[in-house]
Amino acid sequence: MRGRSDGDVERLRRLLGGEQLAWLVDRARRRMAQGQPLTGVVTLPKASHEQRRAAERLLGRRAGRGYSLSVPLDEVDRILRASGAAPDGLAAAVVLLTGPVMGEAAAAVDAAAAWAAARAPLDMLAGRRPELSPWLTWLDGTGTLRRLAGDPGTATGLVEPLVAVLDALPAGGMALDRLAMRAAGDAHALDDGRPLATLALAAARVLAGSALTGDASAAGRRAAWAAVGVHLDELSSTVLCLGLPGGAATAAGRVLAAAHEAAEPCVLTLRQVTGRGGERADLGVGAGLVFVCENPIVLASAADELGLGTPPLVCAGGQPSAAVLGLLELLAAQGASLAYHGDFDWGGLRIAGALRDRVGWRPWRYDAEAYAAALATATGGPLTGRPVDAAWDPALRPALERHGIRVDEELVLPTLLADLAARRRS
Repeated sequence: MRGRSDGDVERLRRLLGGEQLAWLVDRARRRMAQGQPLTGVVTLPKASHEQRRAAERLLGRRAGRGYSLSVPLDEVDRILRASGAAPDGLAAAVVLLTGPVMGEAAAAVDAAAAWAAARAPLDMLAGRRPELSPWLTWLDGTGTLRRLAGDPGTATGLVEPLVAVLDALPAGGMALDRLAMRAAGDAHALDDGRPLATLALAAARVLAGSALTGDASAAGRRAAWAAVGVHLDELSSTVLCLGLPGGAATAAGRVLAAAHEAAEPCVLTLRQVTGRGGERADLGVGAGLVFVCENPIVLASAADELGLGTPPLVCAGGQPSAAVLGLLELLAAQGASLAYHGDFDWGGLRIAGALRDRVGWRPWRYDAEAYAAALATATGGPLTGRPVDAAWDPALRPALERHGIRVDEELVLPTLLADLAARRRS
């Protein structure tokens, strides 16, 4: 046999717990959370026929006419006490139907504590890796985590894999789906548009020295991931090179050797660079010098004008892809030294700096002295964008700021080709 309290709750649900009176319970609960008394009248504009009938059954009388519906809370309290469904009145009824009511101030304190606990691992991450501090400041300033998660519980479920992703960066040539599976247990967790991808990609841009928001196009996202050693797949990421002798020991080495013999540029995929089963491409350079340019026109012009004698040359292609990074890292691992040239503008310096952090290089006519020489012979355009330091030559940034002129790589092409010709292979 059911006890009295069970019967009270059932009767209360029949009186007040239906869908048509949910608005009334909600209004009462909000007043309780705000510390206001349950007195006076609450009004529902544009009440439906069903809502009006439910109020009339509760009050035992007609509930007025017109579109709005007004219900006196004092009368509801009296009815509930008299019926025995809620002997302690309306406030007790609200708690029985909806659970304990927390004051707004206390709820705000609890919510703040829950959000702080959810993001605490990010504070610890930034402590370990101070270079991520600008990203965390952006995250808090824009409210991106709160917007994407919605509540602290969901945020906690996002932050844990997010930290795992960022702890893995920069990666040494890892597929995006593999990183997602390792960090989140879901190969699609870092797909474009997923909350984890939005949060992680902004951090990846910071690690690569780029702007937080960056290029939102598919190519821009691909480049941002590539800059921290993550590739979307092994075939679409490529690198353009010329004059790498290659060798017979590996398939990629034979491809390079054939292109070298024909004095033609060669395109390698990331798959060819990284190889299968630990087999790395045989590049044939050894401890020699490899020139690295930013733009394909340098490599194409070298192929046309220098032919078979072109010394080893790799094109970064703007923001380096995972294949570019993989090839340069492999060259360095096999003993080669790198000499780099890029555009004299803020974007070029930013690319160069990120690349230098990954593989190391010496300037190839890419310092303040070379910039001054270029200005004497070339007419560049206005310098725009956010300034950035040049760690390899502290004088380069002040020189760019002083003159305010960018010099694209193709404007100094004759000088670069002359350097390559001077190291022409016999």
